[in-house]
Amino acid sequence: MAEHWTRAALRRIADQVGTPFYLYDAATLRARIGAIREVAAGEGLQARYAMKACSAAKVLEEIARAGVWIDAVSGNEVLRARRAGFPMGAEPPVVLLTTDVFRDNALAVVRDERVLPNVGSPGMVRELADAGYRGPIGLRVNPGFAQAARRAGMSIVLLHAHVGSGPQIDELYANLQRLAHFFAGLLAEFPDCRAINLGGGIPHSYRDPAWTPDLVPLRKLIEGARASFSERAGRPIRVEIEPGRFFIAPAATLVARVADVKYTRSNDKGRGHGFIMVDAGFCDLVRPAMYGSFHRISVVSEEPGPEAPFAVAGPLCESGDVFTRDAAELIEPRSLPTPQAGDFVLLHDAGAYGAAMSSNYNSLGRVPQVWVENGAAYRMSRRETVEDLMRTECFERLS
Repeated sequence: MAEHWTRAALRRIADQVGTPFYLYDAATLRARIGAIREVAAGEGLQARYAMKACSAAKVLEEIARAGVWIDAVSGNEVLRARRAGFPMGAEPPVVLLTTDVFRDNALAVVRDERVLPNVGSPGMVRELADAGYRGPIGLRVNPGFAQAARRAGMSIVLLHAHVGSGPQIDELYANLQRLAHFFAGLLAEFPDCRAINLGGGIPHSYRDPAWTPDLVPLRKLIEGARASFSERAGRPIRVEIEPGRFFIAPAATLVARVADVKYTRSNDKGRGHGFIMVDAGFCDLVRPAMYGSFHRISVVSEEPGPEAPFAVAGPLCESGDVFTRDAAELIEPRSLPTPQAGDFVLLHDAGAYGAAMSSNYNSLGRVPQVWVENGAAYRMSRRETVEDLMRTECFERLS
Protein backbone atom coordinates (compact mmCIF):
# COMPACT_ATOMS: atom_id res chain seq x y z
CA MET A 1 0.00 0.00 0.00
CA ALA A 2 1.05 3.61 -0.55
CA GLU A 3 1.75 4.12 3.17
CA HIS A 4 4.87 2.00 2.81
CA TRP A 5 6.39 3.75 -0.20
CA THR A 6 9.76 5.41 0.22
CA ARG A 7 10.68 8.83 -1.12
CA ALA A 8 13.08 7.23 -3.60
CA ALA A 9 10.42 4.84 -4.95
CA LEU A 10 7.87 7.64 -5.35
CA ARG A 11 10.49 9.80 -7.00
CA ARG A 12 11.19 7.11 -9.60
CA ILE A 13 7.55 7.22 -10.65
CA ALA A 14 7.31 11.01 -10.38
CA ASP A 15 10.35 11.42 -12.62
CA GLN A 16 8.44 9.58 -15.34
CA VAL A 17 4.87 10.88 -14.96
CA GLY A 18 5.30 14.12 -12.98
CA THR A 19 3.27 15.13 -9.95
CA PRO A 20 0.58 15.00 -8.79
CA PHE A 21 -0.58 11.53 -9.80
CA TYR A 22 -2.96 8.83 -8.61
CA LEU A 23 -1.36 5.61 -7.38
CA TYR A 24 -3.56 2.47 -7.50
CA ASP A 25 -2.64 -0.63 -5.52
CA ALA A 26 -3.71 -3.82 -7.30
CA ALA A 27 -3.65 -6.01 -4.18
CA THR A 28 -5.93 -3.67 -2.23
CA LEU A 29 -8.49 -3.48 -5.02
CA ARG A 30 -8.48 -7.24 -5.52
CA ALA A 31 -8.94 -7.84 -1.81
CA ARG A 32 -12.04 -5.63 -1.78
CA ILE A 33 -13.38 -7.31 -4.92
CA GLY A 34 -12.82 -10.69 -3.26
CA ALA A 35 -14.71 -9.61 -0.14
CA ILE A 36 -17.77 -8.60 -2.19
CA ARG A 37 -17.60 -11.71 -4.35
CA GLU A 38 -17.73 -13.81 -1.17
CA VAL A 39 -20.79 -11.91 0.04
CA ALA A 40 -22.64 -12.41 -3.25
CA ALA A 41 -21.41 -15.91 -4.15
CA GLY A 42 -24.05 -18.48 -4.95
CA GLU A 43 -27.11 -19.00 -7.08
CA GLY A 44 -29.48 -16.08 -7.24
CA LEU A 45 -27.05 -13.51 -5.82
CA GLN A 46 -25.16 -10.90 -7.83
CA ALA A 47 -22.84 -7.98 -7.06
CA ARG A 48 -22.61 -4.89 -9.22
CA TYR A 49 -20.00 -2.14 -9.15
CA ALA A 50 -21.33 1.43 -9.06
CA MET A 51 -18.76 2.61 -11.57
CA LYS A 52 -19.31 6.33 -10.95
CA ALA A 53 -16.91 5.86 -8.02
CA CYS A 54 -14.02 5.25 -10.45
CA SER A 55 -14.39 4.44 -14.13
CA ALA A 56 -10.71 3.91 -14.99
CA ALA A 57 -10.36 1.23 -17.67
CA LYS A 58 -7.94 -0.91 -15.65
CA VAL A 59 -10.28 -0.88 -12.64
CA LEU A 60 -13.22 -1.89 -14.84
CA GLU A 61 -11.18 -4.72 -16.35
CA GLU A 62 -10.45 -6.07 -12.87
CA ILE A 63 -14.15 -5.84 -11.98
CA ALA A 64 -15.14 -7.63 -15.19
CA ARG A 65 -12.60 -10.41 -14.65
CA ALA A 66 -14.13 -11.07 -11.23
CA GLY A 67 -17.62 -11.58 -12.65
CA VAL A 68 -19.03 -8.49 -10.96
CA TRP A 69 -21.70 -6.63 -12.98
CA ILE A 70 -22.01 -2.88 -13.54
CA ASP A 71 -24.31 -0.08 -12.46
CA ALA A 72 -23.77 2.90 -14.80
CA VAL A 73 -25.29 6.36 -14.59
CA SER A 74 -24.70 7.74 -18.09
CA GLY A 75 -24.55 6.59 -21.67
CA ASN A 76 -20.82 7.16 -21.74
CA GLU A 77 -20.34 5.02 -18.65
CA VAL A 78 -22.14 2.22 -20.48
CA LEU A 79 -19.77 2.66 -23.43
CA ARG A 80 -16.77 2.65 -21.07
CA ALA A 81 -18.05 -0.61 -19.61
CA ARG A 82 -18.45 -2.08 -23.10
CA ARG A 83 -14.87 -1.14 -23.97
CA ALA A 84 -13.68 -2.82 -20.75
CA GLY A 85 -15.29 -6.09 -21.86
CA PHE A 86 -18.71 -6.10 -20.24
CA PRO A 87 -21.38 -7.62 -22.51
CA MET A 88 -24.31 -5.49 -23.57
CA GLY A 89 -27.97 -6.49 -23.68
CA ALA A 90 -30.58 -7.21 -21.04
CA GLU A 91 -30.42 -11.02 -20.99
CA PRO A 92 -28.77 -11.07 -18.53
CA PRO A 93 -28.54 -7.36 -17.63
CA VAL A 94 -24.81 -7.28 -16.90
CA VAL A 95 -24.82 -3.50 -17.34
CA LEU A 96 -27.65 -1.56 -15.71
CA LEU A 97 -28.19 2.10 -16.61
CA THR A 98 -29.50 3.92 -13.53
CA THR A 99 -30.02 7.63 -14.08
CA ASP A 100 -32.42 10.36 -12.97
CA VAL A 101 -32.32 12.17 -16.32
CA PHE A 102 -31.59 10.89 -19.82
CA ARG A 103 -28.97 13.29 -21.16
CA ASP A 104 -26.49 13.33 -24.02
CA ASN A 105 -26.43 9.88 -25.61
CA ALA A 106 -28.19 7.91 -22.86
CA LEU A 107 -31.39 7.15 -24.81
CA ALA A 108 -29.43 6.22 -27.91
CA VAL A 109 -27.24 3.87 -25.86
CA VAL A 110 -30.30 2.15 -24.36
CA ARG A 111 -31.78 1.72 -27.82
CA ASP A 112 -28.59 0.61 -29.55
CA GLU A 113 -26.92 -1.46 -26.83
CA ARG A 114 -30.17 -2.82 -25.36
CA VAL A 115 -28.91 -2.39 -21.81
CA LEU A 116 -31.53 -2.43 -19.08
CA PRO A 117 -32.68 1.10 -18.19
CA ASN A 118 -33.46 1.60 -14.49
CA VAL A 119 -35.92 4.49 -14.41
CA GLY A 120 -37.00 6.79 -11.60
CA SER A 121 -39.82 8.97 -12.93
CA PRO A 122 -42.90 8.85 -15.22
CA GLY A 123 -41.18 11.28 -17.57
CA MET A 124 -38.38 8.78 -18.17
CA VAL A 125 -40.92 6.12 -19.13
CA ARG A 126 -42.43 8.60 -21.58
CA GLU A 127 -39.04 9.44 -23.06
CA LEU A 128 -38.25 5.77 -23.57
CA ALA A 129 -41.60 5.22 -25.28
CA ASP A 130 -41.11 8.29 -27.50
CA ALA A 131 -37.69 6.91 -28.49
CA GLY A 132 -39.35 3.69 -29.63
CA TYR A 133 -38.14 1.54 -26.74
CA ARG A 134 -40.44 -1.33 -25.83
CA GLY A 135 -38.05 -3.56 -23.92
CA PRO A 136 -37.78 -4.46 -20.24
CA ILE A 137 -36.98 -1.87 -17.58
CA GLY A 138 -35.90 -1.64 -13.98
CA LEU A 139 -37.94 0.55 -11.64
CA ARG A 140 -36.50 2.68 -8.88
CA VAL A 141 -39.20 2.12 -6.34
CA ASN A 142 -42.11 4.43 -6.95
CA PRO A 143 -45.06 2.16 -7.72
CA GLY A 144 -47.25 5.13 -8.64
CA PHE A 145 -45.92 5.22 -12.19
CA ALA A 146 -45.63 1.46 -12.78
CA GLN A 147 -48.87 1.53 -14.74
CA ALA A 148 -47.38 4.09 -17.11
CA ALA A 149 -44.61 1.63 -17.95
CA ARG A 150 -47.08 -1.18 -18.56
CA ARG A 151 -49.22 1.01 -20.82
CA ALA A 152 -46.11 1.79 -22.85
CA GLY A 153 -45.47 -1.92 -23.35
CA MET A 154 -42.50 -2.21 -21.01
CA SER A 155 -42.17 -5.14 -18.63
CA ILE A 156 -40.74 -4.33 -15.21
CA VAL A 157 -38.08 -6.97 -14.62
CA LEU A 158 -36.08 -5.34 -11.80
CA LEU A 159 -36.99 -3.33 -8.72
CA HIS A 160 -34.37 -1.07 -7.18
CA ALA A 161 -33.76 1.09 -4.13
CA HIS A 162 -30.67 2.61 -2.58
CA VAL A 163 -30.39 3.69 1.05
CA GLY A 164 -27.03 5.43 0.64
CA SER A 165 -23.74 5.10 2.48
CA GLY A 166 -24.52 5.26 6.18
CA PRO A 167 -21.80 5.99 8.73
CA GLN A 168 -22.41 2.76 10.64
CA ILE A 169 -22.62 -0.77 9.27
CA ASP A 170 -25.39 -1.66 11.75
CA GLU A 171 -27.45 1.24 10.41
CA LEU A 172 -27.03 -0.08 6.88
CA TYR A 173 -28.12 -3.57 7.87
CA ALA A 174 -31.19 -2.25 9.68
CA ASN A 175 -32.16 -0.20 6.64
CA LEU A 176 -31.65 -3.17 4.31
CA GLN A 177 -33.82 -5.36 6.53
CA ARG A 178 -36.64 -2.82 6.30
CA LEU A 179 -36.12 -2.54 2.55
CA ALA A 180 -36.22 -6.32 2.08
CA HIS A 181 -39.49 -6.52 4.04
CA PHE A 182 -40.96 -3.74 1.90
CA PHE A 183 -40.00 -5.45 -1.35
CA ALA A 184 -41.37 -8.79 -0.18
CA GLY A 185 -44.78 -7.19 0.18
CA LEU A 186 -44.53 -5.47 -3.18
CA LEU A 187 -43.59 -8.39 -5.43
CA ALA A 188 -47.16 -9.54 -6.09
CA GLU A 189 -47.77 -6.31 -8.02
CA PHE A 190 -44.89 -7.04 -10.43
CA PRO A 191 -45.40 -10.45 -12.08
CA ASP A 192 -42.52 -9.90 -14.54
CA CYS A 193 -39.97 -8.98 -11.86
CA ARG A 194 -36.93 -11.27 -11.84
CA ALA A 195 -34.50 -9.27 -9.68
CA ILE A 196 -34.41 -6.90 -6.73
CA ASN A 197 -31.47 -4.56 -6.27
CA LEU A 198 -30.87 -3.44 -2.68
CA GLY A 199 -28.27 -0.80 -3.59
CA GLY A 200 -24.82 -0.25 -2.11
CA GLY A 201 -23.91 1.76 0.94
CA ILE A 202 -21.23 -0.43 2.55
CA PRO A 203 -19.21 2.08 4.60
CA HIS A 204 -15.49 2.68 4.37
CA SER A 205 -13.52 4.22 7.23
CA TYR A 206 -11.47 7.21 6.05
CA ARG A 207 -9.93 7.65 9.51
CA ASP A 208 -8.96 4.11 10.54
CA PRO A 209 -7.23 2.07 7.82
CA ALA A 210 -7.36 -1.05 9.97
CA TRP A 211 -11.17 -1.06 10.24
CA THR A 212 -13.27 -3.10 7.85
CA PRO A 213 -16.94 -3.94 8.33
CA ASP A 214 -18.09 -7.44 9.17
CA LEU A 215 -19.82 -8.54 5.96
CA VAL A 216 -21.07 -11.91 7.24
CA PRO A 217 -24.43 -10.39 8.29
CA LEU A 218 -24.78 -8.90 4.80
CA ARG A 219 -24.32 -12.32 3.26
CA LYS A 220 -26.97 -13.79 5.55
CA LEU A 221 -29.30 -10.86 4.88
CA ILE A 222 -29.26 -11.13 1.10
CA GLU A 223 -29.49 -14.94 1.20
CA GLY A 224 -32.55 -14.64 3.42
CA ALA A 225 -34.02 -11.95 1.19
CA ARG A 226 -33.57 -14.12 -1.90
CA ALA A 227 -35.35 -17.04 -0.25
CA SER A 228 -38.18 -14.80 0.96
CA PHE A 229 -38.61 -13.04 -2.39
CA SER A 230 -38.59 -16.30 -4.35
CA GLU A 231 -41.12 -17.90 -2.01
CA ARG A 232 -43.44 -14.89 -2.19
CA ALA A 233 -43.19 -14.66 -5.96
CA GLY A 234 -43.35 -18.40 -6.69
CA ARG A 235 -40.33 -18.06 -9.01
CA PRO A 236 -36.59 -17.43 -8.64
CA ILE A 237 -35.78 -13.81 -7.77
CA ARG A 238 -32.19 -12.61 -8.09
CA VAL A 239 -30.93 -10.32 -5.33
CA GLU A 240 -28.33 -7.72 -6.23
CA ILE A 241 -26.11 -5.34 -4.28
CA GLU A 242 -24.13 -2.51 -5.89
CA PRO A 243 -21.31 -1.05 -3.78
CA GLY A 244 -19.08 1.57 -5.33
CA ARG A 245 -17.02 3.29 -2.64
CA PHE A 246 -16.26 0.06 -0.79
CA PHE A 247 -14.59 -1.51 -3.83
CA ILE A 248 -12.19 1.28 -4.68
CA ALA A 249 -11.80 3.86 -1.87
CA PRO A 250 -8.68 2.38 -0.19
CA ALA A 251 -7.07 1.29 -3.45
CA ALA A 252 -5.82 4.69 -4.65
CA THR A 253 -3.72 7.48 -3.18
CA LEU A 254 -3.18 10.97 -4.56
CA VAL A 255 0.56 11.65 -4.55
CA ALA A 256 1.58 15.33 -4.46
CA ARG A 257 4.94 17.03 -4.24
CA VAL A 258 5.78 19.61 -1.57
CA ALA A 259 6.50 23.00 -3.15
CA ASP A 260 7.08 25.00 0.02
CA VAL A 261 6.35 25.34 3.73
CA LYS A 262 5.10 28.74 4.82
CA TYR A 263 3.57 30.39 7.86
CA THR A 264 0.90 33.05 8.22
CA ARG A 265 0.49 35.38 11.19
CA SER A 266 -2.64 35.78 13.27
CA ASN A 267 -4.68 38.90 12.56
CA ASP A 268 -8.14 40.29 13.20
CA LYS A 269 -9.60 37.80 10.71
CA GLY A 270 -8.21 34.72 12.41
CA ARG A 271 -5.19 32.92 13.73
CA GLY A 272 -2.18 32.08 11.62
CA HIS A 273 -1.22 28.62 10.43
CA GLY A 274 1.67 26.66 9.08
CA PHE A 275 0.97 25.58 5.51
CA ILE A 276 2.44 22.70 3.54
CA MET A 277 2.02 23.88 -0.04
CA VAL A 278 1.61 21.03 -2.52
CA ASP A 279 1.05 20.83 -6.27
CA ALA A 280 -2.30 18.99 -5.97
CA GLY A 281 -5.50 20.96 -5.65
CA PHE A 282 -9.23 20.48 -5.45
CA CYS A 283 -9.23 20.01 -9.21
CA ASP A 284 -7.52 16.68 -8.45
CA LEU A 285 -9.39 15.67 -5.27
CA VAL A 286 -12.51 17.74 -4.65
CA ARG A 287 -14.09 15.89 -1.71
CA PRO A 288 -12.51 17.99 1.09
CA ALA A 289 -13.52 21.24 -0.63
CA MET A 290 -16.99 20.02 -1.61
CA TYR A 291 -17.99 18.10 1.51
CA GLY A 292 -15.38 18.87 4.15
CA SER A 293 -14.42 15.20 3.78
CA PHE A 294 -11.56 13.75 5.78
CA HIS A 295 -8.65 12.01 4.05
CA ARG A 296 -5.66 10.69 5.94
CA ILE A 297 -2.47 12.54 5.02
CA SER A 298 1.11 11.42 5.39
CA VAL A 299 4.46 12.97 4.56
CA VAL A 300 7.15 10.92 2.83
CA SER A 301 10.57 12.45 3.54
CA GLU A 302 14.04 11.05 4.05
CA GLU A 303 14.85 13.78 6.59
CA PRO A 304 11.55 14.88 8.13
CA GLY A 305 11.56 17.74 10.61
CA PRO A 306 9.65 17.80 13.89
CA GLU A 307 5.91 17.22 13.93
CA ALA A 308 3.81 20.38 14.02
CA PRO A 309 0.25 21.43 13.16
CA PHE A 310 -0.01 22.07 9.41
CA ALA A 311 -2.71 22.83 6.94
CA VAL A 312 -2.15 21.28 3.51
CA ALA A 313 -3.04 23.57 0.63
CA GLY A 314 -2.83 23.55 -3.15
CA PRO A 315 -2.02 25.83 -6.09
CA LEU A 316 -5.44 27.07 -7.22
CA CYS A 317 -5.56 30.53 -5.60
CA GLU A 318 -8.89 29.69 -3.91
CA SER A 319 -9.71 29.79 -0.22
CA GLY A 320 -11.28 26.35 -0.60
CA ASP A 321 -8.11 24.79 -1.95
CA VAL A 322 -7.19 23.25 1.42
CA PHE A 323 -7.22 19.51 2.08
CA THR A 324 -7.30 19.83 5.88
CA ARG A 325 -10.81 21.09 6.51
CA ASP A 326 -13.46 20.19 9.05
CA ALA A 327 -17.15 19.49 8.48
CA ALA A 328 -17.86 23.23 8.74
CA GLU A 329 -15.31 23.79 5.94
CA LEU A 330 -12.91 25.60 8.27
CA ILE A 331 -9.16 25.03 8.23
CA GLU A 332 -8.25 22.22 10.61
CA PRO A 333 -4.47 21.70 10.80
CA ARG A 334 -3.07 18.19 11.28
CA SER A 335 -0.01 17.11 13.21
CA LEU A 336 2.47 16.22 10.47
CA PRO A 337 6.25 15.95 10.15
CA THR A 338 7.80 19.14 8.80
CA PRO A 339 8.71 18.38 5.17
CA GLN A 340 11.20 19.89 2.78
CA ALA A 341 10.51 21.10 -0.74
CA GLY A 342 10.57 18.07 -3.03
CA ASP A 343 9.19 15.67 -0.43
CA PHE A 344 5.88 13.92 -1.05
CA VAL A 345 2.48 14.27 0.58
CA LEU A 346 0.09 11.33 0.26
CA LEU A 347 -3.68 11.80 0.40
CA HIS A 348 -4.99 8.36 1.20
CA ASP A 349 -8.24 6.54 0.41
CA ALA A 350 -8.79 8.66 -2.70
CA GLY A 351 -9.96 5.89 -5.01
CA ALA A 352 -13.68 6.64 -4.75
CA TYR A 353 -14.75 9.92 -6.34
CA GLY A 354 -11.14 11.05 -6.60
CA ALA A 355 -10.04 10.83 -10.22
CA ALA A 356 -13.69 10.35 -11.21
CA MET A 357 -14.67 13.83 -9.94
CA SER A 358 -11.48 15.61 -10.98
CA SER A 359 -11.58 18.56 -13.37
CA ASN A 360 -9.32 20.77 -15.45
CA TYR A 361 -10.08 23.93 -13.50
CA ASN A 362 -7.42 26.61 -14.08
CA SER A 363 -6.71 24.75 -17.35
CA LEU A 364 -4.72 22.19 -15.40
CA GLY A 365 -4.74 18.80 -17.07
CA ARG A 366 -6.22 15.85 -15.26
CA VAL A 367 -3.41 13.98 -13.58
CA PRO A 368 -1.98 10.61 -14.65
CA GLN A 369 -3.03 7.37 -13.00
CA VAL A 370 -0.46 4.70 -12.12
CA TRP A 371 -1.13 1.04 -11.38
CA VAL A 372 1.20 -0.84 -9.02
CA GLU A 373 1.36 -4.62 -8.99
CA ASN A 374 4.06 -6.89 -7.55
CA GLY A 375 6.42 -3.96 -7.17
CA ALA A 376 6.09 -2.83 -10.80
CA ALA A 377 4.41 0.39 -11.85
CA TYR A 378 2.34 0.90 -15.01
CA ARG A 379 0.88 4.09 -16.47
CA MET A 380 -2.95 3.77 -16.64
CA SER A 381 -3.58 7.22 -18.10
CA ARG A 382 -1.34 10.09 -19.14
CA ARG A 383 -1.52 13.69 -17.98
CA GLU A 384 -3.86 15.86 -20.04
CA THR A 385 -2.13 18.49 -22.15
CA VAL A 386 -3.38 21.93 -23.14
CA GLU A 387 -4.05 20.47 -26.59
CA ASP A 388 -6.37 17.92 -24.97
CA LEU A 389 -8.19 20.68 -23.12
CA MET A 390 -8.65 22.86 -26.21
CA ARG A 391 -9.56 20.09 -28.66
CA THR A 392 -13.31 20.61 -28.22
CA GLU A 393 -13.21 24.40 -28.61
CA CYS A 394 -14.60 25.81 -31.84
CA PHE A 395 -16.43 28.75 -33.37
CA GLU A 396 -19.10 27.49 -35.80
CA ARG A 397 -22.26 29.14 -37.00
CA LEU A 398 -25.41 27.24 -36.05
CA SER A 399 -28.25 26.98 -38.56
